[in-house]
Amino acid sequence: MAVASPAHRRRGPLRPFRLPLALALTLTGALGGAVITGAEPRPATAAPKPTVKQLKKELAALQKESDRLITDYYNGRIAREKAEKAEKAAKERLAAAQEVLDRESTELRAMAVAQYIDAVPADRLLLSGAGDPNALLNRLALARHLADRQHARLSGFARVRDEHARAEAEAAARAAELADQVADLAERKGKAVKQIDKIKDKIDQLYQAPGVRRSDGTWVPQLPGGADHITPRMRLVKTLVQERFDVPFGIGCYRTIQDGGEHPLGRACDFMLSRGGSMPTAGEVARGNEIAAWAIKNSKRLGIMYIIYRQRIWHARTGTWRTMSDRGGTTANHYDHPHISVY
Repeated sequence: MAVASPAHRRRGPLRPFRLPLALALTLTGALGGAVITGAEPRPATAAPKPTVKQLKKELAALQKESDRLITDYYNGRIAREKAEKAEKAAKERLAAAQEVLDRESTELRAMAVAQYIDAVPADRLLLSGAGDPNALLNRLALARHLADRQHARLSGFARVRDEHARAEAEAAARAAELADQVADLAERKGKAVKQIDKIKDKIDQLYQAPGVRRSDGTWVPQLPGGADHITPRMRLVKTLVQERFDVPFGIGCYRTIQDGGEHPLGRACDFMLSRGGSMPTAGEVARGNEIAAWAIKNSKRLGIMYIIYRQRIWHARTGTWRTMSDRGGTTANHYDHPHISVY
């Protein structure tokens, strides 16, 4: 993160929106403007802007709370991983129980069919052996053996069925537990992300655009400088965007082509979302929307004059978006980059 300029640090508390009367008179005379005869009264309800010291104190508190939320999010991730393992094991047990249940069901059905086909009524069984006691005993022993075998098979099937039911219930419980953990983790992550966004916003407030702002909210122009040939105001915006959002496809600012825009004056940058004039991905389009929204939110404090993105332009004078005419291409219509210009 870039640091504020020494001049900014010497100012201490951030100045109110209007310049002090003495400085306003001096600037007005130097710029050849109308003479100010008196200071306008400030609204009684206007709240003082926070000082850099206050902002840093608030930032420290936010970061402490962020660490707690990140730790909470980490613990949620561990709990989710445990729930995932438990659900996987429960599914495996259910699959094994289902396999045993299917096999036992098949064998039980086969036994029932065989007994139905080969069944001999008890009275016929007794009559058939009436003349031979040994034959009768043998048939009775066979009938008991078949009954015992059937009872054992039925008892075994009952155990298999009950085990399958327990495995099924456990799998359902583990699935519900995992769903709860996923929802809980999403909630924890959402809280951490919001806290991080608050920290980013607080860091943004530590920076004030360099230079002089007029009473109407516009800024006195600056000269470009440095190896990148951009103004200090544009350099601050570029640095903040680059550090907050990351711009993997590059940032283009100064160019020599005199097209009537701000680039040759060092007061504009393009934050590229793709290469070679190709349409950006949905993720990069979202990144461009976030950059544009951030620029609008911080426009007054950072001296942002207008933003162009996706064949639309937002100007600080109106505070609204309007559609632009078709310039004939992805880059020309700013579909692959948001353009930010400063005063």
